Amino acid sequence: MTDDSAAELLEHLDLGEYESTALTQLLTLGRTTAPNLAEVTGIPRARIYDVLGTLANAGYIKEIPGRPKEYEAKHPEEILDRAIENRRQSFESFQADVESVREEFLSQFGPLYERASEDVTPAEDLFHVVDVGDPSETETRALYRNADREIAVLTKSLEYFESVRPAFADAYERDVAIRVLLLDPSHLSADNRRVQADRIETLREAFPQVDLRFSNERLPWRGTIADPSMDYETGKAIVLVEETDIPLSMRQAAVTENGSFVAGLGRYFELIWDHDSTSVE
Repeated sequence: MTDDSAAELLEHLDLGEYESTALTQLLTLGRTTAPNLAEVTGIPRARIYDVLGTLANAGYIKEIPGRPKEYEAKHPEEILDRAIENRRQSFESFQADVESVREEFLSQFGPLYERASEDVTPAEDLFHVVDVGDPSETETRALYRNADREIAVLTKSLEYFESVRPAFADAYERDVAIRVLLLDPSHLSADNRRVQADRIETLREAFPQVDLRFSNERLPWRGTIADPSMDYETGKAIVLVEETDIPLSMRQAAVTENGSFVAGLGRYFELIWDHDSTSVE
């Protein structure tokens, strides 16, 4: 085993560098003295006893009385069991500390929160933002998994499809109606046209009931809309405004559960779908 692989395994024990090095050597060498361990590992002699004391207190090594005192690692399985027990005890202690201040915490901050919440204007509840990339894809997957009736997608080429495919498939298998409005290939670069063609082929083969159309014109935003309704009481959406001068990695997407906002987005989708798009052949 290399030093790097050993250190990677021991990271799960939340040890410092010296403690990790010392435990690795004790597991490798067997019983030894502190001075010998310091010499082998390069740990300063002024620190070695503190390091060994930390390992002993954690229950990972044994101290063998004698002149000189010796140290020995416990069995690896026992070390892991003790690590779990240490974390459990630490959590229980943390939990007890939190519970001890619960009443005071709630009495102090509860009224402040309630007063602050009363001052929030409706506009501030319209949406929250997430970074584009993993956070936005996580939100998109949640939309698919929680959708009950329908999903509408506005996209250039559906380039992110593989990252959301399992959730997409889940919605499809639950008979959620899915429509995808793609940007007409004439508005795409050569690379994006190839990606789009690949995604269309995938959808045709694996998800034949998905409806596909091309938007005739460029769209000011793209995103996913789930379960919009004209009673303004349901729905959720994530949208990304087109900002060609800003790299995608630096953009943010808006996530909304405001029924009226989602209904408006859904109405926009319907207008483009019905009056400004063509079928995908």
